[in-house]
Amino acid sequence: MAVPIAKFLAAYAYLLLISLIFPHVFADNAAGDSPHRRFEYKYSFKGPHLTQSDGRIPFWIHTGNAIPSADQIRITPSLRSQKGSVWTKNPVSFEHWEAEVAFRVSGRGRMGADGLAIWFTAGQGLEGPVYGAADQWNGVGIFFDSFDNDGKKNNPAVLVVGNNGKLVYDHQNDGTTQALGTCLRDFRNKPYPVRAKIVYYKQTLSVFINNGFTPDKDDYEFCTRVENMIIPETGYFGISAATGGLADDHDVLSFLLFRLTEPGQSLPPPEKEIPKEEKDKYQEEFENFQQELDKRKEEFQKEHPDVQGQPIEDLFESVNDREIRQVFEGQNRIHLEIKQLNRQLAMILDEQRRYVSVITEEISKRTSQAQSGQAPTHEMDTIINSQQEVLRNLNEVRNSLSGSLKQLAVGQQQGNAGGLGSYETIQHFNDIKEHLHVVKRNIEHIIQKNVNPAEKAKCPEVPPLPSCLSTTHFLVFIVIQSLLFFGYVMYKSQQEAAAKKFF
Repeated sequence: MAVPIAKFLAAYAYLLLISLIFPHVFADNAAGDSPHRRFEYKYSFKGPHLTQSDGRIPFWIHTGNAIPSADQIRITPSLRSQKGSVWTKNPVSFEHWEAEVAFRVSGRGRMGADGLAIWFTAGQGLEGPVYGAADQWNGVGIFFDSFDNDGKKNNPAVLVVGNNGKLVYDHQNDGTTQALGTCLRDFRNKPYPVRAKIVYYKQTLSVFINNGFTPDKDDYEFCTRVENMIIPETGYFGISAATGGLADDHDVLSFLLFRLTEPGQSLPPPEKEIPKEEKDKYQEEFENFQQELDKRKEEFQKEHPDVQGQPIEDLFESVNDREIRQVFEGQNRIHLEIKQLNRQLAMILDEQRRYVSVITEEISKRTSQAQSGQAPTHEMDTIINSQQEVLRNLNEVRNSLSGSLKQLAVGQQQGNAGGLGSYETIQHFNDIKEHLHVVKRNIEHIIQKNVNPAEKAKCPEVPPLPSCLSTTHFLVFIVIQSLLFFGYVMYKSQQEAAAKKFF
């Protein structure tokens, strides 16, 4: 072991000596993979004050069914056959860039449609058949496809598709025949916003995805990479979405663009400032908004003197607060239903105990008869065993209900303590659902086995007696009666003929 350790120490000392003599070599290598980033606000948007008072997005335009708000842009609502998009007003001419997009795709169905796309194209594809944007684009599109058109069960998926302005997108095969890179990622109905990082650096396009399971904004996973990719030098960034027969809400929370510069190169000069007239206009609009807000605060405080000193923002219900309230109301309804079911199970248990007591008395009577000389039957033993099994099953169901109630109580405490957005609380709801499924199965099993013991103790009913006169008997009787009648008529005729001879 001494020889390898000595070689290792000698190599380490050699590298240390080289780094002291030629420090610039190692410095260049260390900085080779980390370009400089500069945020470009004119090509970005982010809440909470995303729109202006007139509903427009600064430096962006929206078309179709897109609905901007203060916190997000709903590219398409969850309605059928919707199309929407947002695009930068001014073209972008960065050699290298990085875009970070936070979005939500949510819907009630198990599958959604059609999907969302992030674009960099030479022109603004304001509306068209490709996820709400124009086909035959010149540039690159990163598609988040949520509907399985080809039926190969390879969706939801992320695809990178390039186009030179002549290619028609292959919808029937979900673009797989044209994709330069792809990865399977489920981005629908996640507890946190899904984040996509798209980096175009030295003719290499890389896509990274944050799966939306954690609030960590930097927790990205590698999706795909396309090398030797040439895109237009000048183009527009855009985000579009579309729905078809199925529908999802496609919401974009932020789009942040960064200009990348290679290490060692000087940063490009910043763009010229906003013109003074436009700056004065924004400043005046802000002051008017601030004055109106102060005026409304004073009016509200005069109308509600009992809430003096309380922030007005706390008096209004946000989207998250409304969702939490709705979830808690549903949770309370579940809690009441489980309590009602628990009471019904208690009644069933009491009734089963009465049945067992009646059957026990009957068994004691049969035992006394057996001692007097009569042979006991095994029917009552079978009945008492089945009833005891029913009691055990009911007790298990009651224990399951108690566990469900405890899970609900824990979920309420955690929701009150830290909100309902945590992964642990969602796991509690999943456990509650599993408990309810177990309760349902146990009740169905009990219903199948639970036969009224009084019905079991009854003697079998006597089969119904046949009718007094069947059809066959009736026909035989008619034939015999007819024969007798004709015989009697013939006999009387012969008697009358014999009597006439003596006259």
